[in-house]
Amino acid sequence: MSQGEHIQVVLDRMDIDPAADSEFLDMHETLAKVAREDQDAFLRLALVDGVGCRTMRRLLDRFGSATGVLKASLRDIGQIERVGPKTATAIREASKDPYCEEVLKICKEQNIELLFPGDSRIPPLLTEISDPPLVLYLQGEFQPQDALSVGMVGTRHATAYGRYMAERLTKGLCGYGCTIVSGLARGIDGVCHRKALEYGGRTIAVLGSSLTEVYPPEHGELAKSIRDKGALLSETPPLAKPKAGVFPQRNRIISGLSLGVVVVEAAERSGSLITARHAGEQGRDVFAVPGQASAPTSRGSNRLIRDGAVLVQDAEDILEHLSPLARSAKLSGGQVVQQPRELVLNEIERSVLHAIDVLPTDIDQIVHRSALAVSQVLSTLSVLELKGAIKRTGGRSYGRKFQL
Repeated sequence: MSQGEHIQVVLDRMDIDPAADSEFLDMHETLAKVAREDQDAFLRLALVDGVGCRTMRRLLDRFGSATGVLKASLRDIGQIERVGPKTATAIREASKDPYCEEVLKICKEQNIELLFPGDSRIPPLLTEISDPPLVLYLQGEFQPQDALSVGMVGTRHATAYGRYMAERLTKGLCGYGCTIVSGLARGIDGVCHRKALEYGGRTIAVLGSSLTEVYPPEHGELAKSIRDKGALLSETPPLAKPKAGVFPQRNRIISGLSLGVVVVEAAERSGSLITARHAGEQGRDVFAVPGQASAPTSRGSNRLIRDGAVLVQDAEDILEHLSPLARSAKLSGGQVVQQPRELVLNEIERSVLHAIDVLPTDIDQIVHRSALAVSQVLSTLSVLELKGAIKRTGGRSYGRKFQL
């Protein structure tokens, strides 16, 4: 399946009108094609401050290729929409800027992999966002089970309650085989990463800093542990110093990697709310842990619940509500899971569910496919209907409520 075909399937499942979002399809295809065929020039452009995915698309549309952009005159570059004089000059000089060679050298020395648009290693969920990173820097590796990822974020000034809930939810999600995605920040993020490792789960840290300049510095050892047992990810190139404005921007990657985002504890102006907003814009589920009404560190998360986020108290609350965006994932024990919500079903419930099609399926067919007793099938159908996994479509027929 081509990149365009894959994205088209995603749009269909997310109820997005392809005609209204043709720019989204074209941009992904253009970036992937050029990055594959013109990688060195593409990287040079991506390293220019002020060149994001939409500016890159405008440049490629005008000059045909990344190399064509680098060869363009300063005057022609300056005529591109939203390209100011400073950015235009930097683009014009990018072909001879030694920074690109320095970045490649550091990446080779520190085993940092570069992922460009269209790279098959990029988790599928991240390819669906409307503002994809031009280059990702990776230490560690992605695994198939990362298709079942949940973002967990919260305040840097976590209370004892917030830490307890972060640990409780992380333990539960890891027990179900989910990968924990967070931002390596102080407070809630650090708790989630550490506990995921402690419970033998996988975790992905999306840094606002570069992989060579881990921030905060006291999380250096934690970052090494995540690299060895999960993945460190950043769109900030090596050698770059941390910049405050980059941290809100990286939050779209945390939500983009995740089926849903859980805000554990957040103040009224917490950066976690930016992650929640990105999640909503990307069609992901947003969850929030309720806190004491008068607690400043819970005002943001409580407001999310007031505005429609799913209230969560344990991992089961999260898994039962996750939207149908999951890909099949093979967990460490060899179990293949098509949907996060399958994880909260027992073996008999999963057998019956897998015997039901999206189209109406007769009870006799369900009994035959599941190889279970009629009485077991009938009682399990009632349970699955109560859990919202199936719906009755006729006197003796059932259909899935969400597609696996």
